[in-house]
Amino acid sequence: MKILVIEDDEAMAAFVTKGLEEAGYTVDRAATGRDGLFLATDGSYDCIVLDRMLPGIDGMAVLAGMRGAGIETPVIVLSALSAPEDRIAGLTKGADDYLTKPFAFAELAARIALLIRRGSAATNAPQTQLSYDDLEMDLLARRVRRAGQTIDLQPREFRLLEFLLRHADQVVTRTMLLEAVWDYHFDPGTNVIDVHLSRLRRKVDDGFAKPLLQTVRGVGYRLGAAG
Repeated sequence: MKILVIEDDEAMAAFVTKGLEEAGYTVDRAATGRDGLFLATDGSYDCIVLDRMLPGIDGMAVLAGMRGAGIETPVIVLSALSAPEDRIAGLTKGADDYLTKPFAFAELAARIALLIRRGSAATNAPQTQLSYDDLEMDLLARRVRRAGQTIDLQPREFRLLEFLLRHADQVVTRTMLLEAVWDYHFDPGTNVIDVHLSRLRRKVDDGFAKPLLQTVRGVGYRLGAAG
């Protein structure tokens, strides 16, 4: 696990870095907000420990820059500012946790471990929503909508569309569809795929401005914009 510590106080940075390394983490350190933001946008960290009061770019600006750049790495803010409005401001800006100074290292380590576990659980959570353009599929509710309009699909059609959505903008071959949707590991020599694709196309494309189900002649099929 890799941690980024953004802290300008040498003693505090050394204390936190040493403790985290002893706990088994790999630690990088930045002493300014600018350097911290540069390292944070690399996106390879499991958690970021961010001091609020930094020279140049302060911690809140670093946090805003990270979130604005789409960096979702868990962040725990360290600050001597302990008023409720200060903690609320930090959390509102995108921090995942806020710890006031002085603090016990054991508490910091416990909070970091919790944030990493939460991040890992979110990353590994099963995907329940698939979409492409105005086409949406809810895997839990077994519901499909296009442009807000509900589309009724048979179970096999649902599985077929799910596979195409999971491989959107990619050409999928007949063999891939036979294995994934019908669990055939051989070619049955029938037009079963063509029949189901034709039915699915009528339901998903007919009546809508833009066709999404494409036939790639001699190769297979693709869910995506024509062209």
